[in-house]
Amino acid sequence: MTEEQIRGNLQRIEERIRKAAVSANRTPESIKLLVVSKRQPVEVVENAARAGVKLFGENYAEEIEPKRQALSVFSGIQWHMIGHIQSRKVKIVAEMADYVHSIDSLELALKLNRALEERGRDLPVLLEMNVSSEESKSGWAAWDGSHWEALSLEIEEVLACSRLDVHGLMTMPPLAENPETVRPYFARLARLRDYLAARFPATDWRELSMGTSADFETGIQEGASFIRIGQAILGPRPAWISG
Repeated sequence: MTEEQIRGNLQRIEERIRKAAVSANRTPESIKLLVVSKRQPVEVVENAARAGVKLFGENYAEEIEPKRQALSVFSGIQWHMIGHIQSRKVKIVAEMADYVHSIDSLELALKLNRALEERGRDLPVLLEMNVSSEESKSGWAAWDGSHWEALSLEIEEVLACSRLDVHGLMTMPPLAENPETVRPYFARLARLRDYLAARFPATDWRELSMGTSADFETGIQEGASFIRIGQAILGPRPAWISG
């Protein structure tokens, strides 16, 4: 994907963001576009940076370092970890990520906090919530509002992690052809955010990371502040070759 093609895709997505924001009585500036660069070649990511992309999302920790090095000549670039973090990759994330959207358990929070303490750095994070009850989805079990009080006890322990700067929540809804199908899940995440904000008012809960290429307009209408879009901007990912 060339710089010109990416620039055109960005303009089309940004116009859709603007229309969705206006429909929800929101300002387009309140929504941050996170371009998902997982499995994309470095040259495509460099073209995206030339086209003006500042926020990149990666699902695999090991992909951050080479891309970060390649884009070191560009100012203002941030690398957001949005995928599940394996225990053996925690140190990479602690070293390389600028933001983490996928803190999905107390165990992970504690491990990442220790790794950050060793490096003397703080990290802004979002807490991943499973609001759909799908077993394939990561995150705290948060689909049943009657369990939110018990959930908040674990969240309180996460908030005590001195190196994790919690800013809000993230979710991945079930895949659906009709974006309206996922609206209840986005609305549930927003209600959970409001519940936690009332329970822990000293924490900044402003961010909701929800919405991808298939449903980001619905996410915006339900309060998303981060939307995560990949192939609609960077094009199809090449077949991954490992080993």
